[in-house]
Amino acid sequence: MEHGLIDIALSIIAAWVVGVICQFGRQPLLLAYMAAGFIIGPHGFRWINNPDSTQAIAHLGLILLLFMIGLEIDLKKMLTAGKAILVTAAWQVAGCIALGWLFFRWTGLGGGLEALYLAVAFAMSSTVIIVKLLYDKRELETLAGRITLGILVVQDLVVILFLAVQPDLKSPDAAHLALAGGKVLLLVGVSYVVSRFLLPPIFHSVARQPEMVLVGALAWCFAMASLASVLGLSREMGALIAGVMVSTFPYTLDVVAKVTTLRDFFVTLFFVGLGMTIPVPTLNLLFLMLVVSMFLVVSRLVTVFIPLHFMRLGHRVSLLPAINLCQISELSLVLLTLGAASGDVSPNSISIAAFAFAFLAVDSTYTILKNDEILRRTSPWLTKFGFRDFEAGTPVPDGHTAPSIFLLGFSWVASSLLEEITRNRPTLLPQLRVVDYNPHVYERLRRRGVQVVYGDISQRETLLHAGLGLAKIIICSLPDTVLKGSSNLLLLRHVRELNPDAQIIVHANRLADVPLQAGDSISVAQRIW
Repeated sequence: MEHGLIDIALSIIAAWVVGVICQFGRQPLLLAYMAAGFIIGPHGFRWINNPDSTQAIAHLGLILLLFMIGLEIDLKKMLTAGKAILVTAAWQVAGCIALGWLFFRWTGLGGGLEALYLAVAFAMSSTVIIVKLLYDKRELETLAGRITLGILVVQDLVVILFLAVQPDLKSPDAAHLALAGGKVLLLVGVSYVVSRFLLPPIFHSVARQPEMVLVGALAWCFAMASLASVLGLSREMGALIAGVMVSTFPYTLDVVAKVTTLRDFFVTLFFVGLGMTIPVPTLNLLFLMLVVSMFLVVSRLVTVFIPLHFMRLGHRVSLLPAINLCQISELSLVLLTLGAASGDVSPNSISIAAFAFAFLAVDSTYTILKNDEILRRTSPWLTKFGFRDFEAGTPVPDGHTAPSIFLLGFSWVASSLLEEITRNRPTLLPQLRVVDYNPHVYERLRRRGVQVVYGDISQRETLLHAGLGLAKIIICSLPDTVLKGSSNLLLLRHVRELNPDAQIIVHANRLADVPLQAGDSISVAQRIW
C-alpha cells in the first residue's frame, strides 16, 4: 500500500515538473504527462518499475474523462446539424476506417482484429487538443469550427458503438452482435428512463447544496459504469452514456466545473501510466511513426476536404476542418489499451500509436494556430490542381444599384444592422454590399437579394475588386480576434488608402485602442453614439 502511494506521488510530481516545462514551451499537457511517465518508468530512470500500482486509480480517471466528454455532447445540436456536418462526418469516419484497415493490412503493421483496432483508432481526432486550440483562437463559432466540432461528436458516437461490440469482436457472429446490440439498448433505455423521470426531481431537491449535486453526478456516472460492467459492456461506455443523458440538465455546467478538477487528477495518472509503457524509441519505431502520421494527414485531407469542397463551401471552410482534425484522439489510445487487454493489439502497435499521438499533438499545436497562413499559401496550389475556390470579388449581377454602404464581415452585429435596415429603411438595401468569406452567408444573402461579394476582407486586393472605392460609408464590426492575419487598425489603413473620402467605422475593444491619427473615424463613432 505504502509503495503504491509513493509511486502515485512520484507520478504527480513528475507530471507537474514536466508540465511546467511544456507550458513554457507552449506544448500540450497530455504530451507532458506521457513524457513524465516515460522518464520515471521502466524505460527511463526506473524510479517506478511496476506501473500496475497506479493503474487502478488511473482507470477511475478514464471513466471520469468519458463522463465529461458525454456531458459536453449536445445531441439536440447534433440532430439539427446541417448537411455539411452530417455528410462530412459520415464520410470522414467511414472513409478513414476503410482506408486505415487497407493501409495497416498492406503495410503489415496489423492483421485481422489488430488492423481494425488501428483503423478505428487512427480515424478519431483529439477533442481535448482541438477544442482548446480553437477556443484560444476564438474559432469555435465559425463555420469551419462548427463543422470540426460536429465531426468530433460523430466520432464520439462511433466510439460508443465500437465499445459496445469490442468484447465480442473475436466471435462476431450475428447472435453475438444482436446480443451486444440488445445490451446497449438496455443500457441506453435504463439510462434514459432514470435520467428523464427520476434524476430531475432528485437533483432539484438537492440543488441548494452544490456538493450534493456533485456527489449525485458522480454516483450516477459510476452507477451506469457498473451497470455496463454487469451487462458485459465496458465501464467507459457506461460513463459516456451517463454523461450524454444528463448533458441537458440545468446543473451540467456546475457539475462540469466541479468534476474537472477530479478528472484532471485521475487522467493525469492515466497518461503518466501510458507513458511508462512507451519503450525507448528506435530508428525503426520513429520511421513507422512518421509513416502512419503521414497516412493520417493524407486520409484527413481526402475524407474531409473533398466532400466539403464538392458541397461548394470554398477553400477556407473545406481545408480548415481537415487541418484541425489531423491528430489522434486520447480515446484512440484507450481503444488500443482495451485491445491489448483482450490480446488483440500488440505492444508495438501501442508504441507506434503513442509516438504518433505525441508527434501529431505537437504538430497540431502549430498547424491549428497557423491554419490561416497555411490556407493562404495552399489555396493557389489547390486552384492549380482543379479545386476552384469561390471567386474573390465576384461581380454583382446586373440590375443592382451601385453600392454606397459596405459591411466588411458579416457577424451578429452586421446581421442585426441588416435587419434594422430591412425593417426601418428598406430603401437603403439596394445601396448595401456585404464582403465576407463564409459561403453560407454568401448564399443566404444572395437569396435575400442583398449584394454580396465572397472574399477575405484582410486582403487588400479583395477590397479593391469589391469596389470599395465607390463607398460613402464603410463598417467593420468584427473584433481583432476574428480578423485572421490582420487587425482593425491595419484594415482601417487599407480602407483609407482605397477610399480617402468615405466615413469609416471599425471595431475597437477598448477606447485606448483607437488611434489618435484616425480623428475622422472617431468623429463618426461619436456621432453614432
